[in-house]
Amino acid sequence: MSQPDMLAATVLADVSLILIAGSALGAAARRVGQPRVVGEILAGIALGPSVLGLLPGHWSDRLFPADARPILNAIAQLGLALFMFTIGWEFDLEQMRHRATRFTAGLVSVGSVGVAFGSGVALAAGLYAAHSTVHGHHIAFTPFALFLGTAMSITAFPVLARVLRDRGWVGSRVGTLSLASAAVDDILAWCTLAVVAALAGSHDTWQFARMAAWTAVFVAVMALVVRPALRLLVCRTVRDQAQYQLFVLLAAGIFLSGYATTWIGIHAIFGAFAFGMAMPRKPEADLDEQLHKPLELTGSLLLPVFFIVTGLGVDVRSLSGRGVLELAAVVAVAVAGKLAGTLAAARVLNLPWRQSAALGLLMNMRGLTELIILNVGVSLGVLDTSIFTAMVLMALTTTAMAVPLLKGFRIETAAASDPEPALARPRAAALTH
Repeated sequence: MSQPDMLAATVLADVSLILIAGSALGAAARRVGQPRVVGEILAGIALGPSVLGLLPGHWSDRLFPADARPILNAIAQLGLALFMFTIGWEFDLEQMRHRATRFTAGLVSVGSVGVAFGSGVALAAGLYAAHSTVHGHHIAFTPFALFLGTAMSITAFPVLARVLRDRGWVGSRVGTLSLASAAVDDILAWCTLAVVAALAGSHDTWQFARMAAWTAVFVAVMALVVRPALRLLVCRTVRDQAQYQLFVLLAAGIFLSGYATTWIGIHAIFGAFAFGMAMPRKPEADLDEQLHKPLELTGSLLLPVFFIVTGLGVDVRSLSGRGVLELAAVVAVAVAGKLAGTLAAARVLNLPWRQSAALGLLMNMRGLTELIILNVGVSLGVLDTSIFTAMVLMALTTTAMAVPLLKGFRIETAAASDPEPALARPRAAALTH
């Protein structure tokens, strides 16, 4: 058999192993009350050098050889692009604009993001000296600090939505506030990350200005050209029952948008996310059945590859004595920053202490969203292996700890106190990870 054929067969076998491992550990996580993403992250770590790589025979390298990893990474990026599109599609600016919770959600979001971001930047000052060189290249302090601040301030909206649904808190004041605040959190984080990507990818002020200008052009085209075109296309498709053609065009648009933002110099996820935000929301029933579910299923099939690719970059062996201390500091700062910022904002809004604490725990979940940001940091050359490993373990810890800690809280779903619960009914794709 030729080498290209054997490589293709290896990739197919790898994908089958990834799907089985991700499904098994994801289901196991659900059985113990954890979000599926916890099991999928563990599957990625288990198949990487941290667990499988410890066994005799270098099984991690044999199962996922170096020449197969770029292909697996490409497959992972396809799943990631589809996922980011659905997240952008599910974030409805019109809904946020007309909800009574927009002020309170904004206050909680600013509090949680502000304190967590500042804590991350402060932590970066202590970590920078030991991690200022990545693969032989010196990293400036500004992108390193901004990146750590952004990574600390994220909240995983999809995981949060799933936990709220499982606990029956959707529609409660805490559930409504946490969903709306997490949505604003993610928007702030993506905007900040775009700036960090531009800073890390530019070598001088002129190049940064060029990237900022092209980004503004891209956003304008999405708002003024792509969004109206999609609205017309959706209306015609629903009328003519041409679902397949629209599905193909949307997939092409997602990937081309990712190419455009990559060409600009930021990252493909921003293009897919922006294309999702440009997508019309109505007619909701037709779009959900004809487009949202097929895209969700396709993304769910490809996304587990992303966890394995991430896990292959996690190596607990890189954590020396200092690395363990850094891991403890990363987890402590991440938890304390989010909790303190959320608690302060919640108390300003006169939320009881119990509800404020529950809100702080919910906002601490980072899940898949954190992994996406961390992989951007690796692709930009901002994170070395030890910091990347510590941050992935932090994402796993903050996501896994929320569910058992929340068991002691009883939150009434008093819809009467919040007659218009913002984002109370997230789409199905938002409940996946």
